[in-house]
Formats: sequence, structure tokens, C-alpha cells
Amino acid sequence: MISIRQVKAARALLGWSQTDLARASGISEPTIKGLEASDGDLGGRAETADAIRTALEEAGVIFVPENGEGAGVRLRKKTTAV
Repeated sequence: MISIRQVKAARALLGWSQTDLARASGISEPTIKGLEASDGDLGGRAETADAIRTALEEAGVIFVPENGEGAGVRLRKKTTAV
């Protein structure tokens, strides 16, 4: 499970707006706005949360689970083609 704060942080790392996330995930912008208006775990339907998480991960986000220091996000290293 990921949190709303992780979703917001992931968008910030990518430089994405809520509109960008809506386009990438196939979830409506009003739904994204509604979900991000709350706090805690990413709620909504399981399919919605999965689509949001998948879109962010495909864009290079790694969700870091709670490990005693708090959950977080980071960007995957870019690989260079040889």
C-alpha cells in the first residue's frame, strides 16, 4: 500500500501535474484531485490505486516502504544505451 503523500512526492519528482498523472494512469483528473485531497493510504477502488501506482512506476518512480524511518519515493537510475 502506498500513501497519498508518496503519490504527491512521486509527482513532484517527475515534475507531473495532476493532469499528467490522470493521462498516464487513465484515471480521471477529478478522481486524482479527490484522492489527493485526503491523507493516509491511497484509497479508492483497488483498480484505481493500481493504475496510479503503475503509471508512476513506469515513469521511473520507486516506492520505498516504511522501514522505521518512514515511507518514501525515489527515482530509478537512468540506464544509458551502449
